[in-house]
Amino acid sequence: MAEKNAAVKAACAATPEITLERVNVAPAQTWNRLRTNDITLTVPAHSRAGDVYFSLPRLFEGVECGMGREVTDWVESQAKGARYVEVPRGEKREEPIVVAVGAGDVADTGVMVRSGAEATIVVAAGAGEKDGEAGTSASLVRIIVEAGARVHLHEYVGVGADQQHLESVGISAARDARVDVHQYLLGGGTVALGFACDLAGERARVDLGCRYHADGTEVLDINEVVRQRGRNTRSELAYNGVLEDAAHKGLRTTIDLIHGAKGAQGNESETVLVLGDDVVNKTLPTILCDEDDVAGNHGATIGSVSPEQLAFLASRGLSREDAEELFVRALYEDALMHAPCPEARAVVENVTKGQSLRNIEEA
Repeated sequence: MAEKNAAVKAACAATPEITLERVNVAPAQTWNRLRTNDITLTVPAHSRAGDVYFSLPRLFEGVECGMGREVTDWVESQAKGARYVEVPRGEKREEPIVVAVGAGDVADTGVMVRSGAEATIVVAAGAGEKDGEAGTSASLVRIIVEAGARVHLHEYVGVGADQQHLESVGISAARDARVDVHQYLLGGGTVALGFACDLAGERARVDLGCRYHADGTEVLDINEVVRQRGRNTRSELAYNGVLEDAAHKGLRTTIDLIHGAKGAQGNESETVLVLGDDVVNKTLPTILCDEDDVAGNHGATIGSVSPEQLAFLASRGLSREDAEELFVRALYEDALMHAPCPEARAVVENVTKGQSLRNIEEA
């Protein structure tokens, strides 16, 4: 096994690489001194000379993606082919559209959800990976949601300590479209996730809930942007995470209330539980506004387990370590409970190394 891992790492080292500088960039550049605006990543650059592969319809070129144009171009150059899925008008698709990404895989996916249709899309990154595997994986998903359609997007990311994963999503939502997003970021050497949603039509809405966990020396970088162009659009962004040991996390969330979006409302909030003395946490919530008659709110709560909570749990026989483990376990149990398909469930089980997750009974 050791020889196999050494061979894999040697092969990775021999692969040509390029540096993607300043990606996952927030629309508003602030706090340059603290280096909160972007991340720089080194990624493989495999030659595709002579390859002929399917590309997405040109309509998808106009969809803004969270990690930016440079990452989009890199994924398109590295993916072996693009996958296009269309959900017909008025159809409620029962089977999820699954994008499964393993170690070293690069996936380019476009989904068209026609008027009045409904679909569930699942990105599962990390299922089936083994300890010691190294490399870079990536997923680029672009979604066009037509008038009155509904999309349920689930993102499950849990890669190995030697793995790097790039996750870039772009959504365009038309009139009366509804998008709900469920993100579970469960660890990896470096995980960079970008999400962009354009609420272009009147009364379009996005609800996003993100739960994350990082420990050791893991790096988690998140950049999420909602452009509210249509009248009476609505965005609700909520983040809840746990950071341990010496983990580094950066979160940039931007709600952009664009001129003409009268009646638009946007809310963003984050709660971070810090369980390590060497944790680095950077949170940059931003609201941009170029319109009156709109409402925007943001906030963040950062702290450790309170003395009152520890005292309560101690009275039930739990030590401080047990109490902290309880909060982490709750996150993984929630991910497992809401996994919409076997591929998403496999990501959670792989991260937890096959340990059984069970609800801890109240004392």
